[in-house]
Amino acid sequence: MQEYRISPRERLVLMAILEMYIATGEPVSSQSVARRFEHRDGLSSATIRNVMAALGEAALLDQPHTSAGRVPTARGFRYYVEQLQSGARAATDGKMLDEQQRGRIQESYNGVASPMQFLERTSQVLAHLSNSVGIALACPDAEPVLEHIHFSRLTTGRILAVLVTRDGAVQDRMLRPQHEWAAGELDAAGQYLNENFRGWRLDRIRAELDQRLEQERIEYNRGLTALNELYAQGALRVEPQASTVYVDGMANLLTGGMDREQLRQMLSALETRQRVIELLQAFVHAQQREVRVIVGLDEAVPGTHDMVLIGAPVNLGSRASGTVAVIASTRVQYEEMMRTVGFIAQLSERVLTESEPSTMKRDSAARD
Repeated sequence: MQEYRISPRERLVLMAILEMYIATGEPVSSQSVARRFEHRDGLSSATIRNVMAALGEAALLDQPHTSAGRVPTARGFRYYVEQLQSGARAATDGKMLDEQQRGRIQESYNGVASPMQFLERTSQVLAHLSNSVGIALACPDAEPVLEHIHFSRLTTGRILAVLVTRDGAVQDRMLRPQHEWAAGELDAAGQYLNENFRGWRLDRIRAELDQRLEQERIEYNRGLTALNELYAQGALRVEPQASTVYVDGMANLLTGGMDREQLRQMLSALETRQRVIELLQAFVHAQQREVRVIVGLDEAVPGTHDMVLIGAPVNLGSRASGTVAVIASTRVQYEEMMRTVGFIAQLSERVLTESEPSTMKRDSAARD
């Protein structure tokens, strides 16, 4: 569709209709707009009707019935969002939230100690604040970073390797070495890895160990002879992790005024986690570092023609990334919700930094 250049008068009327529709959910009549501007020169009922007709021809407004008022289209809502984002006060600036609102949001994250806990809590917080669906996504690291590894002897010929990565993920691997290793030898192997390689990416650790083993620097250390075999058994290899997504507040859709078929399609799509992951990855990009507002998700998720996605990327530390978002009615309070999502995205780094033990805050040149 050819771009429509909206006049200042049309912009004034369109923004008024959008705000009135968001507040009431009812088609907006020319008389209602006229009452809003009754003391403004040049905006009589006849003039407003002409402006609304022009906005309808530009596909910014729709008229459900001949005698009914007008409702904003997806294109109209997109124009509204553009105006908020380009205004003197950026709608995505979390500092524009009321101080009490910021304080309440921050309190919601008390006790959070890992990226996964942060994302799970975020889905709950956003669902509550938006009275709709809160979503939080964690994208797998390109290569995990070692936080801690521990070896335990279970039975004859079986050793359990427990590997904890910097993002809080824990992976267990059963090893079956040919030799029987005493508890002290297993502890020495784990201590060597933790003291020398904590904060390193696993691929860098493997490359370094390959080099050291070739030079036989470890094999002749009597206390670390177990490490050679445990490493060969795959102690430092982890299974690829799929993206993790948390969805909360689907029950809020039941009170959202959807018809039964639209609700069925929406619930079905959100219950399919892979569809939700694909949706967020399609519209919210980590490189942009900004709040995105997507109106009209019909092609991606059936049943969402009256829904909007408001999302932002988050930094989860240690080469990990994620996304926080809400899927809400197009009648959501855009400015407040955009600022809320933006504030939570900014809050992630502070929450996770404060929750890290001091050993996790050390920078290591080997990490990158």
